[in-house]
Amino acid sequence: MRPRDPFKLPTLFCLYIAQSIPMAFFSTVLPVIMRQEQYSLSQIGLLQLIKLPWIVKLLWAPVVDHRARDYTSLRRWIILSELFYACIILGIGLLELKTNFGLILLLVILSFAASATQDIAVDKYAILSLRGSERGLGNSMQAGGSFVGSLFGTGVLLVAYHHLGWQWVLSLLAMFIVLAVLPLWLRRRRDRLYESAPRSRRSINLRDIPGFFTSLSSKRHILLLLLYYSGIIGVMAMVKPFMVDLGYSTERIAVMLGVFGSAVAALCAMAGGLLLRRMGHLRALASFLCLSLMAALFYWYISLGIPSEIQMYVAIAWVWGAYGLSSVGIYTLAMDRVRPELEGTDFTIQIMITHLSGLIVAALSGRMADAFGYTALFGVEAVLSLLALLVLWSQSRSLEVSQESQII
Repeated sequence: MRPRDPFKLPTLFCLYIAQSIPMAFFSTVLPVIMRQEQYSLSQIGLLQLIKLPWIVKLLWAPVVDHRARDYTSLRRWIILSELFYACIILGIGLLELKTNFGLILLLVILSFAASATQDIAVDKYAILSLRGSERGLGNSMQAGGSFVGSLFGTGVLLVAYHHLGWQWVLSLLAMFIVLAVLPLWLRRRRDRLYESAPRSRRSINLRDIPGFFTSLSSKRHILLLLLYYSGIIGVMAMVKPFMVDLGYSTERIAVMLGVFGSAVAALCAMAGGLLLRRMGHLRALASFLCLSLMAALFYWYISLGIPSEIQMYVAIAWVWGAYGLSSVGIYTLAMDRVRPELEGTDFTIQIMITHLSGLIVAALSGRMADAFGYTALFGVEAVLSLLALLVLWSQSRSLEVSQESQII
């Protein structure tokens, strides 16, 4: 069954691309450019500050929920955030990287705050505008748009920088953002918002955030969020040093992971929504976890010896494909567990939980690989995937009820 509005999903796809291309460029390509310009590692390390708005965006998510209550206000928040984002990036392009590093860093942080605000509004728009049966496909647009944007921002724009220079590349970034928001701006029709309860006019503030964590079912749900990615995040964090130790060059790793891996993740993310619709949420989520388990086991197997290049391509495709599918599953799972009037806040909470878990697992994976070797690490990752499967099974009934309630 196709969505009633054929332009709804492409619009979401464009909006998620709009936020991911500049983010990929500034967080991945800019450090490369700075190193080529002889910046110190300490200065390059300061670039980690640009991610701060996305870490703390939960603090103003309730404000977006309170102010963006209908289609018109949601549309306004998204478009104005994007245009502000584009204007700042255009302004950054007018500055010299060598002489205005501090100001550029400040402006990038400000632009990421606008991007994080847009993300909250877009997530809320997606939750309310998609019927329950459309959410899998909608989250394919979200995950697929993020992977495509990352591929474009880290690959194409790095090549463009070497040919066009700083100012033209930043101008291209600003242009991409404006073009990506055009489909929403051109939508003259008012999207129907599918709401689970009547909208009130009560004030929403930070005191609403702790309420998400109170019920027993929420605690089990949070445990699932913490574990769902854990069986592949450690693998993905250590696959680059694993390949370096196997003798692969930096350029070869960039092609195999940055291009091939991201492309596989994007394709699998696009397929993930169709699988969710065909198989149902519970079976699809379990299948995605099984793929993560098998990916970790395959890495464990090839780490016992010296893997061939074909085996490495298979391993990369397996883990990135599992990550693309799991992203769609997590986003859909999070959309189904939001409170009325707090859609943006609750979705942000859940995704931040998965990111926090990913940071912890990635950090610990390096310590474990150092202490016990890659084979032991990949074995532990397989155990974590199995544990996530058990937690999912323990919540099978509540997930089935949640899915039934979302079918419109």
